[in-house]
Amino acid sequence: MGLTRLISRWPVLRQLDGDPSGRGKSARSEYTEQLHARTAKADHVVKSVCPYCAVGCAQLVYVEDGRVSQIEGDPDSPISRGRLCPKGAASKQLVTDSSRELKVKYRRPYATAWEELPLEDAMEMIADRVIRTRGETWEDADEQGHKLNRTMGIATLGGATLDNEENYLWKKLCMGLGIVQVENQARI
Repeated sequence: MGLTRLISRWPVLRQLDGDPSGRGKSARSEYTEQLHARTAKADHVVKSVCPYCAVGCAQLVYVEDGRVSQIEGDPDSPISRGRLCPKGAASKQLVTDSSRELKVKYRRPYATAWEELPLEDAMEMIADRVIRTRGETWEDADEQGHKLNRTMGIATLGGATLDNEENYLWKKLCMGLGIVQVENQARI
């Protein structure tokens, strides 16, 4: 590398060339000139909400070639103002991690391995078990004759990302089925 070129790369001389604060072009190297934002090649951006807790931080999901390429906080959100906690910032892994399960897995009683099931079959199995368990554990009244109309054989645990409306509907479904053990893992 020639002496002239080496001297021209010296930051102090570059600052004298119209960048006295040293925060503009004098602070950039050849390497940094080649860098670009991870979001620059995105085909489109989809607005979303972080799935981890009940805060509801807004996210911008960048999609490139039909795949999620980056997830960042949405600065237009009045809730999170573009910020994400460590879990929200790492939520890209939910959709891109190679160990993510994409099929319904079921392990039959006493089996030693998981098998894949079609989603429709799994939903039918769940519905059948809810109906059967409700029928087998239904309590019309207690020993004193007080009306109960409940089942203690089914309990539910709701997710923290459900909003008020979804929780309301879930609670209504559970009450309609006679399920009284209804909890939610919301942390806020």
